[in-house]
Amino acid sequence: MNKADSRDEERRNFLARAGWGDAAAAPLAGDASTRSYQRLTKNGAPAVLMIAPPGAEAPACPVDADESARRALGYNAMARLAGPNLNAFVALSNALRDVGLSAPEVYAADPAAGFALLEDLGDDLYARVVARVEEETLYKAAIDALAALHGGHAIRPANGAYAMLDYDALAMEAEALLSLEWYWPLRKGAPASESQLTEYLGLWRDAFSGLSAPHAFVLRDFHAENLLWLPDRTGVKRVGIIDFQDALYGHAAYDLVSLLEDARRDVDPAFAASMVGYYKSLAGPHFDETGFDRDYAVLAAQRNAKILGIFARLAKRDGKPRYIDLLPRVEAHFRRDLARPAMANMRSFFKKHLPELVI
Repeated sequence: MNKADSRDEERRNFLARAGWGDAAAAPLAGDASTRSYQRLTKNGAPAVLMIAPPGAEAPACPVDADESARRALGYNAMARLAGPNLNAFVALSNALRDVGLSAPEVYAADPAAGFALLEDLGDDLYARVVARVEEETLYKAAIDALAALHGGHAIRPANGAYAMLDYDALAMEAEALLSLEWYWPLRKGAPASESQLTEYLGLWRDAFSGLSAPHAFVLRDFHAENLLWLPDRTGVKRVGIIDFQDALYGHAAYDLVSLLEDARRDVDPAFAASMVGYYKSLAGPHFDETGFDRDYAVLAAQRNAKILGIFARLAKRDGKPRYIDLLPRVEAHFRRDLARPAMANMRSFFKKHLPELVI
């Protein structure tokens, strides 16, 4: 039996054990990862099959790995990505549901084999329904969900095969470095020099040293193509949340950046600023607005530096040229990020070495 046939047999066996062996299946659009999805239908009832092939990505970060071990293991361990570890998805889905949010219920899972049967939350992604539902309604609901999540800041889900880790400086550094590794050669036609790399990393380390301590549940990809509108539910449950398996314990500003500096759809900067104000209005009496603004400035620049690198990598290494078309929007975000006072030194670096990202 070849590998594809063996994998298909594993899939059939998993579904049979879950009671969905006779379900009809159709492919669903995937994301930029190695995961794939199928929509199942059985007796009129829907479900989603997540397929995460074991070994398809570099190892995830072991709980006890120090910095040198993480660097030796590679990018997933440095950036603390879950990779194909379905134990992360299961634990995090349960944690989100426990605090009253609408993550997909996990009906059945076999993490070792790389299969999970999930609740189907439908097709009404924010990116689609914003054409017919008021943008402010959608975004305030998403921010309400974030505020509810941050209100339960002590949540650190764990099970025997997964423990939630911190979004630490090494993880942020590894992500920010992607822009020099992949985006820089795309724009410059040559890799960055060692001295440029050293200067760049030094500037990020200085920026990260001023961040507040990790204090909130961070989903990492909280944006219009990972949020679903569920108007038949009430309150924060109206927002369906998917693609959260890489969540870490980090800074509350990060997911707000993900939402408002979206790489895939335009969000007017004035509207984004009003939504930041709305988030602040929900904060408690001990909210540190100055610290939050500093975190927001640094994390916005860090996230968009990462995305510039990821999109360039997807286009060049993975043969997905459509991601080139998304770069101008991310470049515009990054240009605005560098204009914030907290990123003045980073702006000077790019003004000297890659001025088109500043001017």
